[in-house]
Amino acid sequence: MIYLLRHGEAEDGHGDDAARRLTAKGERQARDAGLALGELGTEIDACLASPKVRAAETARLACKALGVEIEITEALRGGPFDALALAAGRGAVLLVGHEPDFSAAVGQLTGANVAMKKGGVAVIDGSTLVALLRPKELRRIAAAGEPIE
Repeated sequence: MIYLLRHGEAEDGHGDDAARRLTAKGERQARDAGLALGELGTEIDACLASPKVRAAETARLACKALGVEIEITEALRGGPFDALALAAGRGAVLLVGHEPDFSAAVGQLTGANVAMKKGGVAVIDGSTLVALLRPKELRRIAAAGEPIE
């Protein structure tokens, strides 16, 4: 299984694109993604993330809920990448990165034509797109695991 998580909403760029941090909304999107994946019973064996700050922050916040260490890889910095090669031998893998790269990877792996939202998750099993979850859906799933007061 390969899970693709597009980084959450980031601040506007003022020079160094790689240094853009998540906004408060982006932080919430990242936490929601991790909590939702946990609520769905997802067991992630490895997490690989782009070295750009917004993606690394997204990975850190999402993986906190999943209890997974993050590995930063230049392969996800931007541009085409080989998701199968990155996932090989790692079990269920969460990749955290950018557009339009992630939508292109979904298309390459499954043939599906998608546009991933900031903070959204695509779930791929072999050559099948199992789910495409938008941030609003992830938020609802994450909230399902919160205690009722």
